[in-house]
Amino acid sequence: MKPSIPKGTRDFGPKEVRKRQYIMSVLKAAFEKYGYQPIETPSFENLNTLMGKYGEEGDRLIFKILRSGDFFSKIGDEPVERDNARGLGAKITDKALRYDLTVPFARYVVQHQNELEFPFKRFQMQPVWRADRPQKGRFREFYQCDADVVGSDSLLQEIELVQLYDEAFSKLGLKVTIRMNNRKILAGIAEVAGIADKLIDFTVALDKLDKIGEDGVLKEMTEKGISEEQQEKIKPIINATGSSKERLQFLKKYLKDSEIGTKGVEEARFVFENIENLGLLKSECELDLTLARGLNYYTGAIFEVEAKDVQIGSIGGGGRYDDLTGIFGMKNLSGVGISFGLDRIYLCLDELNLFPNAEFHSTKVLFANFGEAEALKSLEALNILRQNGVSAEIYPSKAKMKKQFDYAEKKGIAFLAMVGSEEMERNSVQLKNLETGEQRELTLVEVVAELS
Repeated sequence: MKPSIPKGTRDFGPKEVRKRQYIMSVLKAAFEKYGYQPIETPSFENLNTLMGKYGEEGDRLIFKILRSGDFFSKIGDEPVERDNARGLGAKITDKALRYDLTVPFARYVVQHQNELEFPFKRFQMQPVWRADRPQKGRFREFYQCDADVVGSDSLLQEIELVQLYDEAFSKLGLKVTIRMNNRKILAGIAEVAGIADKLIDFTVALDKLDKIGEDGVLKEMTEKGISEEQQEKIKPIINATGSSKERLQFLKKYLKDSEIGTKGVEEARFVFENIENLGLLKSECELDLTLARGLNYYTGAIFEVEAKDVQIGSIGGGGRYDDLTGIFGMKNLSGVGISFGLDRIYLCLDELNLFPNAEFHSTKVLFANFGEAEALKSLEALNILRQNGVSAEIYPSKAKMKKQFDYAEKKGIAFLAMVGSEEMERNSVQLKNLETGEQRELTLVEVVAELS
């Protein structure tokens, strides 16, 4: 059988892993600079922890895990019908791979609440799984890198998270647009349009605007029972133009009769004005009235980040969730968080050639192998170099020099060290720079000074 991997998953070679580790190191440094602490949670959770937290569409994308043991013997002989499939599912599965890091984090906070100091700021970088249709930039297994703070409803947290996005992407050299909206604004729009009871249907459809266009969104709203008259009240939102400040002024008038909508406008105004006063490094921040983010647990500010020079969709997102921990029995604990899409960020940096080349070669110097005696002498030099922090290795067997040169070239090794019989007598090393071709005979002390 020809070996293969499931669709939507990937193998990563050494260079790819180093590039991914580079991104995570930049993110980790940014997280820690802003006071976030690392945690990890299991790759799978109890099914009831995850189900019902992501909306109907999200629930369908959860990878469920079959119960272990002979679970079929407990099912009985009844045939599987459409109307009893859900009941059958409960008998054969009770766990699932995590869909994101936010719901497991909420579970973690509730379970460990007596050990935590609130507000609790955490970051987490681990893989998640979604039974999605694979396409460019969309995988079934991928990493999320999250930063969340729970235990505070202060809007200063939203401002800080925008700054964190800006800090991280600026360090990566990636120009981005940080798009923002507020779920209270969306709730107010639904109230004004007379579809408050269809808020979820409205936001799910609106969130697809950039994928299916205005006609597609309106068609989906029709299918969900939103009338043409109600759609006419929504169209000014879909077609809103102007700067973020102008859109906020428009919203203030549009939502004047909606208490929740007015509150959302005030929250958005506070965040935008203060971000403008503080200034960002390289990123742009704009109010996008059609940004909805389909996840049901968001209750306030919502974020989405897009790279400016690459067509790949969002590379980050997040928002405020005032009642997420409430579903696990811990009421009145507000939280807000953002996520970085590691895999899409990787594709952006790769396409724009933004990875620093020097980061991705593990070995700095290769010692050539001329035979057993020379190799043993080289090992002495290797030990000293390694003790001085220089990554070094020796070719494992005596081989033609071309083969050893090719090995160094393919691994991106910068220097070749040669210790032959004459160098053994003089207690020296021939050091060749493989990029420039320059070769010098040096003492071991000089080699250490050259390469450290």
